[in-house]
Amino acid sequence: MKPSFCTLAALLVCAAPLAAQEPVVSGPEATRGVSLTVYNGNFGVVREQRSIPLRAGRNLVRYEGVAQHIDPTSLAIRSLTAPGAVGVREQNYQFDLVSPAALLERSVGKTVRYTAVGPDGARRVVLEGTLLSAPSSGGVVVRTADGRIVLNPEGTIEVGDLTGGLVSRPSLLWTLDVAQPGEHDTQVSYITGGITWKADYVAVVREDETRVDLTGWVTLDNRSGATYRDARLQLMAGDVRRVQDVVALEEMVVTARAAAPPPPPPAPAFAQEAFFEYHLYTLDGATTVANNETKQMSLLSAADVGVSRRLVFDVAAPWWMHRPRRPGDGTSTVGDKLGIVLEVRNSRENRMGMPLPRGRVRVYKGDRTGNLQFVGEDRVDHTPRDETVRLYVGDAFDVVGERRVMDERAISNREREQTVQVTIRNHKDTVAQVAVVEHPQGAWEMVRSSQRYEKKDATTVEFPLSVPRGGEAVVTYTYRWRW
Repeated sequence: MKPSFCTLAALLVCAAPLAAQEPVVSGPEATRGVSLTVYNGNFGVVREQRSIPLRAGRNLVRYEGVAQHIDPTSLAIRSLTAPGAVGVREQNYQFDLVSPAALLERSVGKTVRYTAVGPDGARRVVLEGTLLSAPSSGGVVVRTADGRIVLNPEGTIEVGDLTGGLVSRPSLLWTLDVAQPGEHDTQVSYITGGITWKADYVAVVREDETRVDLTGWVTLDNRSGATYRDARLQLMAGDVRRVQDVVALEEMVVTARAAAPPPPPPAPAFAQEAFFEYHLYTLDGATTVANNETKQMSLLSAADVGVSRRLVFDVAAPWWMHRPRRPGDGTSTVGDKLGIVLEVRNSRENRMGMPLPRGRVRVYKGDRTGNLQFVGEDRVDHTPRDETVRLYVGDAFDVVGERRVMDERAISNREREQTVQVTIRNHKDTVAQVAVVEHPQGAWEMVRSSQRYEKKDATTVEFPLSVPRGGEAVVTYTYRWRW
């Protein structure tokens, strides 16, 4: 029997013959509602509601249009029409999608033919034979009926009818046991990878550097392989634990760009609430999250927020000042630049008070002509209400510091004493307010100090200094430690 052919352009028409029982097909167009919760860890929870006609007994259903990066083991299906009346007996995730390459792979060993348009405009068969190799193997190889081997023939290739297995979009094939027949309003929930969100903030410092205008943006990146139309969108902020079998979820890497800040956003579109030990941000209204799309939305806007700017000299910089030490000119001398630190109290009294998701903060300030200039950036972790946000945005140019160990001696076998001198030189035309931070070691006690100090914790002491313009300030202290 002569095989029937169809072109790859008509590949959907060349679908597999129906199984003994034709499945009920439920496509994305039947979706009545979508709810999407996106997490920081490159995954999200999808909830879809569709109406599916089911008969009593065993049913075969093809649920089309799920995310390509679905975790099939996370799926939950329930009937809202008759809770408990629908049970899943078997589930198959079908992701072998129709494509020219897939069709050619399945045609190896079968008859194909090539056609071309002649000078008169008519299409003619130029070659027919058995496909021996597909492009994935290095090229197309066809053996004709007379035994000739043709490599990569020209023309439009047509293939015969193929066996089933290929689908036009990622699908779930269910075998359902149904106790109550009829139209079932069904809710399907699952976890998918390939979708994540992050927060970005823009801070514009006022001229007197005591106030700042802060805006926050949500950037949503969807690479999950599905589009969520008119979805109710929620964002979960927090460190939600997921157990990984082999490979950890990849964290999206974003390249920092010191671009001009976006225009002031409209009123924030998200309402936040505490949820479990995390924070949930819910979008007002619905939005479409298209596949392979990056979407930005306004998260918050706070104007006239109080801010303080400090210069910090700390040769053993804490976690929020990630910068390398700069060695001085001797073994007991350390020279280092001073870090520029902005501090903002996240409180309602300071015109803020919204839990801040983890993200990057870009800081700008206007120059004398009014142009905004980029002055630095830092990352903030998830920050609850009434906590202080500290931003290390760069190093001071005109204020420098030097730390010297002036003396060190042994008091006993388990006790030593050390004298440290820190000099801050100010080359600016204004007074510089500097915090000198020291980290005494061991079980220590302060023997004497030339300046007042504040003990922050067991290993941190802070000396506040006011350094005159064009001058310097020196702090000398001696401490004793035991072990």
